Amino acid sequence: MSFKVNAVLAALLVACALSLVNAQYQARHLFIDLERAQRQARQLDVDWAQLQLDQSTLGKHARIEEIARRDLNMTQLTANRTQYLTAGEQ
Repeated sequence: MSFKVNAVLAALLVACALSLVNAQYQARHLFIDLERAQRQARQLDVDWAQLQLDQSTLGKHARIEEIARRDLNMTQLTANRTQYLTAGEQ
């Protein structure tokens, strides 16, 4: 009888040990996944800040005006080049 109890206890001990090893293995993998996600989040924050900087730079009035002059050959609107249209009688 004592042998059976010892065998059952030994089997439970081995099962608990295997369960502990499995839990530690899963915890390590979850920790690695967490670190990877945190690293990706930091990179996304850096990318977002860079995109905001780019947007503020690209949207500045002086840059838009310079591109319009250079690439589109546009000129500044002046009063002598302005034409006013009035609605005529029908």
